[in-house]
Amino acid sequence: MAEVVYMPRLSDTMTEGVVAAWHKKVGDQVKNGDLLVEIETDKATMDFEAPFSGTLLYAGTEAGSAIPVGELMVIIGKAGEDISSVVSAAGAKSAAPAAETSSAPAPKAEEAAPAPKAEAPAAQVMAAPVVAASADERMKASPLAKALAKDKGIDLAQVAGSGENGRIVKRDIETFVPAPVAAEPAYAAAPMVAGQESFEEVRVSQMRKVIAKRLSESKFGAPHFYLTMEIDMDKAMEVRKALNETSTVKISFNDMVIKACAVALHQHPAVNSSWLGDKIRFNKHIHVGMAVAIDDGLLVPVIRFADQKGLSAIAAESKSFAARARDKKLQPSDWEGNTFTISNLGMMGIEEFTAIINPPDACILAVGAIITKPVVKNGEIVVGNTMKVTLSCDHRVVDGLVGSAFLGTLRQLLEDPIRMLI
Repeated sequence: MAEVVYMPRLSDTMTEGVVAAWHKKVGDQVKNGDLLVEIETDKATMDFEAPFSGTLLYAGTEAGSAIPVGELMVIIGKAGEDISSVVSAAGAKSAAPAAETSSAPAPKAEEAAPAPKAEAPAAQVMAAPVVAASADERMKASPLAKALAKDKGIDLAQVAGSGENGRIVKRDIETFVPAPVAAEPAYAAAPMVAGQESFEEVRVSQMRKVIAKRLSESKFGAPHFYLTMEIDMDKAMEVRKALNETSTVKISFNDMVIKACAVALHQHPAVNSSWLGDKIRFNKHIHVGMAVAIDDGLLVPVIRFADQKGLSAIAAESKSFAARARDKKLQPSDWEGNTFTISNLGMMGIEEFTAIINPPDACILAVGAIITKPVVKNGEIVVGNTMKVTLSCDHRVVDGLVGSAFLGTLRQLLEDPIRMLI
C-alpha cells in the first residue's frame, strides 16, 4: 500500500519549501528514519526523514524547485506498485487539510500516516527537522535520534549508526547499551533557577509620540554627517573656577559651551541655518536650544540671543529652564525658535556620542565628559583635561569644510575662554 507525504509546514511563515537536495532517488529502498530530502524554508535548511519504510516511488520535483505547503512531495510503497491513481488522488486533495492513500484516509497535511508501533509516529518525524548549516557540518544522526539521545542522556559519539552512510537513527538509540566507563570526579550541579517571564506595556505619551515623529523625520529625512574634535579644557577649568568665586550664579561647563557656540555661530552663519526645501534660511539671530531630559522624554528650552548675554545670565536662565522643564512648567514659547542645539551627556560620564539634529536646525552639538588623561604639551607628556564634541550636520545645508571651521573656532574659544568674554 503506497503511503503519501505532503510538503510539511516547517515554520509559521512558510508557504512553500524548496528541495535543496535529494538523498534518495526514485527506486531506492528507504527505511523509516533515513535522511530523505533537505528542505529549504524561508528561515533555514532542514533535514526531512523518511516517515515510512519501502521503495521511493515518487519524488515531487527536482532539486532546486519549490513545492507549496500541503502539496504532494513523496510517495513510498512497494517496488513496482502502480501509483497513478494515488498521484491523481493526492494531487486533487493536496490543498485540503487531509491527504489520502490509495485505500484509506491519511492524516492531516501537517502529519504523515502513523508508522508501525515500533517506530515513532510520522508526525513526530516531520515536526523535528534540524537546521543544516551545510552538508559537512551536519551531524550524522537523525533529528529524532538526537531528541531521543538527549532525553536518555546518551552521547551520540558512542553510538554506532546503522542507517545510510553510518547515520544514527531511532533504532540505534533504542538498542544502545553504554560501555562501562571509569568513574569521573563529581562536579556540583548548577543551581536550578526558577524564574517567571513578565513584562509591562505602557501607553506612549503624546510627548514621546512627538519626539519619535520629529526625530524620525530628521534622521531619515536629513542626510546627517558627523565631525568630532577633542578640546583641551585646562584653561576653561581655571577660568570657570575664577568666575565662580565672584559670580552670583554658579557657572557650569555647559554654560561656557553655550556661550562659545553662540560666539562661533556669529563667525559661521551657515551653521546657524535651516533647510526649507526650496530655500535655505540663514538666521541672523542666535537662539541656542539646550536639551533637557525629563521623565517623559526630552525638552529643548531655548536661550534667546545667547551671543548677547554674559555667562552669569546664561547660567541663571539655563538653571531656570532645567528646573521648570522637570516640573513640567515650560510654555511652548520656551522651547520654540531654536537656531542651534546643544546636547550634553558629559555629566552622565559619556565621553563621546552623536546626536540627531533637532529641526529646524541644520546642526546639533553633542558634548561629552571632561576626561583627565596623559596629553602631549610642548613635547612632553603631562596630565591634561580634554573634552570631545561631535557636530551633527545636515549635509543639504552644511558641508564638511564649514562644519570643521565652526568646530575649529569653538575649540579656540574654549581653549582660551578670555576670547569669548571680550
